[in-house]
Amino acid sequence: MSTQILERPETKDADTGPEMFHYVRKEKIAESAVMGTFVVALCGEKFPVTKTPKPGSPVCPQCKEIYEAMSH
Repeated sequence: MSTQILERPETKDADTGPEMFHYVRKEKIAESAVMGTFVVALCGEKFPVTKTPKPGSPVCPQCKEIYEAMSH
C-alpha cells in the first residue's frame, strides 16, 4: 500500500457549514471519482470524491496539520 499523499485536497460534500477540502491518497482519487467508492482523508473523514478544489479553497485544518507533520 502506497503512503504517497496527494498534494492538493479533495472535497467532502457537507450539508452544514462551509465546504472543506481534505487530503487523501493520490491513487484513490480516480477510482473514487469513477466508481463512487469512498476515500479516507488524513483526518479520518470518509467520502466519495465529487469535486476538484480550486486555488484558495478552504482546507480541513486537521488534514493540513497531519500532512505538514508528515512532510518534515
